[in-house]
Amino acid sequence: MSNTLRPYLNAVRATLTAALTLQNFSSQVVERHNKPEVEAHTSPEVLLLPLVVSRNESERVLIEPSVNSLRISIAIKQADEIEKILCHKFTRFMMMRAEGFVILRRKPLPGYDISFLITNFHAESMLTHKLVDFIIQFMEDVDKEISEMKLSLNARARIVAESYLSTFT
Repeated sequence: MSNTLRPYLNAVRATLTAALTLQNFSSQVVERHNKPEVEAHTSPEVLLLPLVVSRNESERVLIEPSVNSLRISIAIKQADEIEKILCHKFTRFMMMRAEGFVILRRKPLPGYDISFLITNFHAESMLTHKLVDFIIQFMEDVDKEISEMKLSLNARARIVAESYLSTFT
C-alpha cells in the first residue's frame, strides 16, 4: 500500500468500523418483515446520515448506514478512457457473480462503480472486522488489477503494432 493511499484507507476503515453496529430491526410498516432499511427507505427515522470519504474527485466511498444495514458504494479511480473501459468490464464481471460474494450488490448506485450491502444477518454470521478487512483489501486490489490489466493491454498493443508495421519495412 502506497503512502498516499494509507490515510484514505485508514479513514474508510475507521468509518466502516464505526458504522458496523447493526442490529435486528423489524419493519415498522409490514409485520414480520425485516428488509434492509438502507434499500427500502420505509422509515426515515432509522436511516443515519450518509458519509462520503473522498481521496479526490474521482476516487471516493459513500457509506450509508441504517439501523439494520449498511451500503458501501465505491468510485474507482479512472484516469483515462482505457481505465474507464477496464473498470467497467471488471466491475461488470464481479457483479455478474454477485451470489459468490455474499455482500456484493448486482447494481451500483449512480455515480459509483461497485456497491456492497451488509445486513445485520451478515454482521451476525461473519466477523465484522473481517468484513471491513475484505472491503479495504478489495479497494487496494481493484486498483492493482486495473493497473496490471492496462499494462498488459499496452504490451499486447505494442506487440501487435510492431508485428503489423514490420510488414512494411
